Amino acid sequence: MSKETPCVAVCMIDPRTKLCFGCGRTLPEIARWHAMESAERHAVMALLPGRMAEAGLAPIAASPKRA
Repeated sequence: MSKETPCVAVCMIDPRTKLCFGCGRTLPEIARWHAMESAERHAVMALLPGRMAEAGLAPIAASPKRA
């Protein structure tokens, strides 16, 4: 995945926290991601590790690419 996105191709929303299990973004963030300016995307990405930790969600590694 691009460095401009935290997506790790594990797209499932935790019903308790409303955060993506893979990246920690909310559905509204995911929906507008490509419309965001680069600076806004980087600001959101900076929040994600703390957001995931606070929610008790462990980051999931990216899925390996298939040949």
